[in-house]
Amino acid sequence: MSRSLRPSALTRAVAAAALAALSLSLSLTACGGPGTSDGGGQGDPAAVRAALDKPAEITFWTWVPNIDKTVALFEKKYPKIKVNLVNAGRSKDEYTKLTTVLKAGTGAPDVVQIEYFALPQFAMTRSLVDLSGYGSAGLKDKFADSAWSQVSLADGIYGIPQDTGPMAMFYRKDLLDRFGAAPPRTWEEYGALARKIRDADPEVRITYVDPGDAGTSNSLIWQAGGKPYSVDGATGVTVDLRNDAGAKAYADTWGPLIEEKLVDSTASWNDEWWKSMASGRYATWLAGAWAPAVLEQNIPQSSGQWSVAPMPGGVSAENGGSSVAVTTQARNKAASVAFAQWLGTDPEAVRSLNSQVGLFPATKALLDDPGFRGAGVPFFPGGKPNEVFADMSKAVRPGWQYLPFQVYANSVFKDSVGQALQPGGNLPGALATWQDRVKAYGKEQGFTVK
Repeated sequence: MSRSLRPSALTRAVAAAALAALSLSLSLTACGGPGTSDGGGQGDPAAVRAALDKPAEITFWTWVPNIDKTVALFEKKYPKIKVNLVNAGRSKDEYTKLTTVLKAGTGAPDVVQIEYFALPQFAMTRSLVDLSGYGSAGLKDKFADSAWSQVSLADGIYGIPQDTGPMAMFYRKDLLDRFGAAPPRTWEEYGALARKIRDADPEVRITYVDPGDAGTSNSLIWQAGGKPYSVDGATGVTVDLRNDAGAKAYADTWGPLIEEKLVDSTASWNDEWWKSMASGRYATWLAGAWAPAVLEQNIPQSSGQWSVAPMPGGVSAENGGSSVAVTTQARNKAASVAFAQWLGTDPEAVRSLNSQVGLFPATKALLDDPGFRGAGVPFFPGGKPNEVFADMSKAVRPGWQYLPFQVYANSVFKDSVGQALQPGGNLPGALATWQDRVKAYGKEQGFTVK
């Protein structure tokens, strides 16, 4: 996910009007798995390679700023293929439009950017081409394990990783110096620092929690070792936010921080929040590797004040990231797959997405490159943030799955867990309430839910 959009813009609650469309006729999953979709693994890798030298015109929906620079490199290398870029809106806005044209049976793009959390929903409704038979299965070793696992669904491959967002801890060097503190290495140290900061300066908090941001809470549950969601075949789903070990660890960590008013409970990604970030209201920010560009874009005056460290505990989770998928309405599937594969694997494309567009890479080639890892970032003078991000990418806990109706689950987060992200809230109870609502919805859509 582009950092200039919030990560999973990342996963803001979906507007009620869009929600009905975003159900994507989920009952279709009861009629067959994604492998039955058009192109379900039956493509020809040779045809994909040959398509690069044949006249074609494809449409690519994406909201990432400056990605036209990378697309221009493709068109220069393969001049017979014309790529029409369309900004169909960010995240949920694009998904609403995509749902509409998919249900209409016409008007869908050939290639589309879809965040990892939303990909299962489109794959399970047979809206995307299974790329495994088009030579994409052989690309597995090119990508970070956490990225590849998010596009490998129900024994198929439904996207090519575009970028990732391994979580790290951004911190204000000036504030930690003022409090005589080092970046906390554990969650116990994090809590102790939160109390030290609050006691030393009542106007400063260690961080904030956003009652509407399901994405960050999911990432923190993931980082704590949680696996609250699982999918079995076409219709089997398990949701366990009540007893999952990671969900419990999340509640045990953040419940006391909230109850003791050691963190703010506030909406983020608005003017007031950015003013707080710029003024030094928050000593840390737990976010994905897309954050440096976001900070530089929105509060350039704080350049040199920030640094980055590993997540407390030394393990990580993804916090954002997108794939590039091919829709079943694609007019030229071979050319569409060829473009998607090039965008995610070509060395020139990957470097352009990072250096010119600002996306954090999903490919091992760049993540392991000494030049990339050791490169300086002007916003973080004297540091090597890419080294931290690359290490956090390798430290992402394996085994995480999203639900085939995660978009809905995220949309009702604010009415359950979000209500408990403030003093007096019951976080374990709210997680249980969230679970009940999500399970009920899944059953209504025809899933067998445990």
